[in-house]
This record gives sequence, structure tokens and C-alpha cells, in this order.
Amino acid sequence: MSNVVLKNPQQLALMRHAGQLLAQVFRHLDDFIQPGVSTLAINDRADAFIVDVLKARPASKGQYGFAYSLNTSVDHVVCHGIPKADEILMAGSIVNVDITLEQGGYIADSSKMYCIGEIDAGARQLVDHTYDALWAGIRQVRPGATLGDVGHAIQQHAEAFGYNVVREYCGHGIGRQMHEAPEVLHYGHPASGLLLKPGMTFTIEPMINQGGRGVRTLRDGWTVITRDRSLSAQWEHTVAVTADGVEVLTLRDEERAMLSHI
Repeated sequence: MSNVVLKNPQQLALMRHAGQLLAQVFRHLDDFIQPGVSTLAINDRADAFIVDVLKARPASKGQYGFAYSLNTSVDHVVCHGIPKADEILMAGSIVNVDITLEQGGYIADSSKMYCIGEIDAGARQLVDHTYDALWAGIRQVRPGATLGDVGHAIQQHAEAFGYNVVREYCGHGIGRQMHEAPEVLHYGHPASGLLLKPGMTFTIEPMINQGGRGVRTLRDGWTVITRDRSLSAQWEHTVAVTADGVEVLTLRDEERAMLSHI
């Protein structure tokens, strides 16, 4: 607990603002991400919007030497996919777009799945159940709950549908730094792990595989794929523990109705 930075109301306001700017980035991309678009074009469009329109900073750019403003992870890519000019989105694919943004000294982090054209039923179910798993975890967040409660809820939901949760990557605390304490596992046991307290801010970002949970990293040192080449999906939000529950700092407009279920 000593390494976890609790945010005060002023700091939370800055994080909330960054989160809502990030939600605008996704809205700016929604109609653009279509068959025939390259993943590099998605990166360039997001970068220009963040810098020129929002007057913010793409926080991933330059982080750990990464050269781009977002990650694009297509089909069997689990995470950290690199945008490329020659990677053209094709109908039937799924892609996770993972974006970070900093303004006012605080960082927001979120990702969203996009279905490219018509996709098959199995891919649609994976995308939808992964989204539901994210929200199963979010619903556990409140003072007095534990990170084990969050991870267990995600794991239980995913495994109920025959999927596997990736264990090599996890959510993380966030604030002035992209990665702060604590680590947020997407599997676990109820009533275990760190006790949640108001002012904690962290990401929940389950990566869920259609097949086995095994992954490997490609030679580029970034791209992580499923070992069995099965599809993988991921959704992510930045959340804050409040006095009486949870606030989703990166909530998008189309998700407002989800608040009634928390």
C-alpha cells in the first residue's frame, strides 16, 4: 500500500478531464476505422487530433522507446501491436486500439475493440464477452473490496464461456506516471490482494483469448500474439475508487447507460 498514490479531489479532477479528452479521441476514430484503412493511418489520425485539437500529449509516444501514439492489435495479436502502413484492415477482422493521453500532468489510458465490416459469430461473441468481463471487474470496485475481487470476477466471467485470461499482462495504477502501483491482475481469488481505498486510480484491461492462454512476443520486441493463433480481445478503462464506489474516468458517451448497472 505504501507505493500506491492516493489522489485528492483536485488530482482526480485533472484525471477526469484527461479521461474525457481520451473518450473524444475514440469518438474521432469511430467512423474512420473501416475496411481498407491502415493501422498507421489510425495512429496518425489519433496523433493529430490529440496534439492539434485537444492540445494534449500522446503519452505512449516515446514511452519505453515506443515510436507511436497508440497500439493496434489485430485478430490474434494480444497487445502492443505496432501501427504499420502496410497493415490494412480487412472485413472480418477485429482490432484493439489502445490509446493513452496526458494533459495537466495526468495520464488516461483506455482501449476499445473495433469489428471491421461483417465478422463471424465466434469473433463477435469473444468481443462482447470480453467487454462484459471488463464491466464485471469494474462492478467490484469500491472501498473495502480487494483487487482479488476484481480479478476473480473477470476470470469467472471469461471462463464461463470457455475463454482463457492472459496472465502475463495486467492493469496498473496510473496518474502522473503511466505505470504506478498496484498491478491489477485479471484473475484471482475473492477477498485477496490489496484492499481498495478512495483515491486509488488504476486501469482494468483484460486480455481474453478464444483458445489457450499462452502468448509469445515477436522479434520486434513489442507485438504479443496468442501461441495457438486464436483470436484475442481486450477492452480497457481507467477507474477511480470513490467514497461509495467507482468512477470510470475514461467512460465514452455510448457507455453512459452502463452506469445504471454498477
